[in-house]
Amino acid sequence: MASINDVLEACVALDERLTQCNKEEMARMVQQHITNIDEKLKFKVPDFSKDLEWLNVSQSLSWEEYLRGKIVVLDFFTYCCINCLHVLPDLEALESIYSVQDGVVVVGVHSAKFQNEKLSENILSALIRYNIRHPVVNDHDIKMWTELQIACWPTFVIVGPSQQFLYTLVGEGHRERLFDFLKIALEYYKEKGDISDHSLPVKPEIENLSPSPLYFPGKICTSSDGKTIVVADTGHNRILQLDKNGIVMECIGGPDRGYIDGGYTECRFNSPQGLVFDGEVLYVADTENHAIRKVDLRTRHVSTLVGTGRQGQDKEGGKTGTLQEISSPWDLALGGAPDGQTNCVLYLAMAGSHQIWVYFLKNVTWYKNIEYKAGTCVRFAGTGNEENRNNSYPEKAAFAQPSGLAISAHPAIQALYVADSESSSIRVISLKDGSVKGLAGGDINPINLFAYGDEDGVGVKAKFQHPLAVTLVTTESGPLLVADSYNHKIKSIDLKTKNCTTIMGTGQAGSAMKDNPLKTELNEPGGLCVSNNLLYIADTNNHNIKVLDLIIQKVSSLPVIFAKQKDNESQSADTSDSALKETGGQFIPVQMTLKMSDSVHLTEDAPSSWELRCQDEGVLPENGIKGKVSGEKCQTLTNIEVSSLMTTKPTVLSLKCRLFICDDRNLCRMHEECITKEIGPTLMPTDPLSFVFTVNVN
Repeated sequence: MASINDVLEACVALDERLTQCNKEEMARMVQQHITNIDEKLKFKVPDFSKDLEWLNVSQSLSWEEYLRGKIVVLDFFTYCCINCLHVLPDLEALESIYSVQDGVVVVGVHSAKFQNEKLSENILSALIRYNIRHPVVNDHDIKMWTELQIACWPTFVIVGPSQQFLYTLVGEGHRERLFDFLKIALEYYKEKGDISDHSLPVKPEIENLSPSPLYFPGKICTSSDGKTIVVADTGHNRILQLDKNGIVMECIGGPDRGYIDGGYTECRFNSPQGLVFDGEVLYVADTENHAIRKVDLRTRHVSTLVGTGRQGQDKEGGKTGTLQEISSPWDLALGGAPDGQTNCVLYLAMAGSHQIWVYFLKNVTWYKNIEYKAGTCVRFAGTGNEENRNNSYPEKAAFAQPSGLAISAHPAIQALYVADSESSSIRVISLKDGSVKGLAGGDINPINLFAYGDEDGVGVKAKFQHPLAVTLVTTESGPLLVADSYNHKIKSIDLKTKNCTTIMGTGQAGSAMKDNPLKTELNEPGGLCVSNNLLYIADTNNHNIKVLDLIIQKVSSLPVIFAKQKDNESQSADTSDSALKETGGQFIPVQMTLKMSDSVHLTEDAPSSWELRCQDEGVLPENGIKGKVSGEKCQTLTNIEVSSLMTTKPTVLSLKCRLFICDDRNLCRMHEECITKEIGPTLMPTDPLSFVFTVNVN
């Protein structure tokens, strides 16, 4: 039997021949290659270690029991990797063409780069987040990776029905070659009778997901006055506009993936991330649509600024609008241009091409006195090589999956800060001359992308693990706050000294809420913004928003509350209080009693309210009376004069209440109820001597 090196050499030789042939010649060459593998080389891939954890299946898979008789595509990936995310649509398309019964199986072999990625629970979150439904094995010690001499993420290895190593494809962008090879191989082995139509114990983890107001929130931003909070509800493919109490004012797009312009209900996004306000406009990095979208908050309409809806390979740019292809924009920042204009440039963290791009909202004079027209989108910094390379010239610098941006136009700073996730560093681009420097983390060796850890310190002595977001507390002097995502922490960098310290998080993934931020647990936070000394955190894998008061150092949670109207607000009279009888008092109180189950409570600071009306204007004012729910079990709303009832016929008193409630899991919702009572001269209460409305909340 040949070695893995012999097989890899045969694959390289096949690649060279396939680059110069047509489809008919390709079929013949692939068949010859497969015959050579089967009859001469006969190298088989090793079986999976029995102690490995499997996901998306009810039983562990092995070649002998489940995979024999199938052509298996092994996808060696790590979930942080943008290139690995880029091939997921290829695998999804492949699985839509061939079912398991047809004889083709995709198996993800998770081979972690970061320490945090070795944990199966974190891989599980990634599978759900990215809608990965095929079987995945956690090869935490990269044993199979090593045995098959895999060199980078992603890599596909195609395995034959008898466990033979057939072919390999390295990197992204090989959809056509992958599909062609599989079609030829499947036909070849079907003719030999080697393909089996048996099923596999596939059980996608996403089907076990419980409902939640947010799924994997990515980025977050606030309006200039802090009254409006916008969240990229990434897992729901939508944008939520909240007030400061967490009440959902607008839901833009979702929940299905799509690439559609239009009103809030018909528009569609695909895993949106970065957000930035510009007055009455909101810009969105529509990451998996490879586009930048514009939300007009006045007309409630979504349009596309730049991007084609497909991943681009262009690393220079220069075209306008939707003629310009881009690749996985992850975050946005709004800033000025060298010509002195303000708020005229959108800065784009182009994670897919490892660069920083710009989109011009106005005609500008750029660096080196280059003129650009409004609507042009062009590369600003980065060669496109995945490196941590600093340089005085922005086009000669290099980034490694930039994922977060923060900007300051203050004369003392004039800088764009970048969370460079794959180099685990924080970078800074001078907006005076475009030069790129390191601020903290990473390594002085530009090609070392494994210099990660969890260390407070100064400059490169500080260590991060895949940071995804940055934000400035003040644009005048900072500090710069960092979402150190895979360390599950928030860190602060002094812009003058470059000293980095932890201000929130324990270093362990979790959801525990404590007043002390250093005892509060986070789980891969991906978005940050500061408004009025409040730090808003998109706690991605916890599916919620946390808030840190930077003055008093207290942590709270921002509930996300949807208003859901009942189908029939008018309910029958409250029978428990309907026996109203005569009374001789001068005034009769109207009271509301809240009966809430032990598992729910009123949302603190949310505007729970009541409204009381009567058909007879002699009893209550025409527009009724309104007030806030106090939270007391029994609250007196008003007093009704007995004389007003004695001179009228029976009439109807109605209470409408709107309650914002949260349960023990911190899932919040709106509860609305309308209760009516008949009152009049012969319908007076005796015991108790009041009109009581009972509101039941479970």
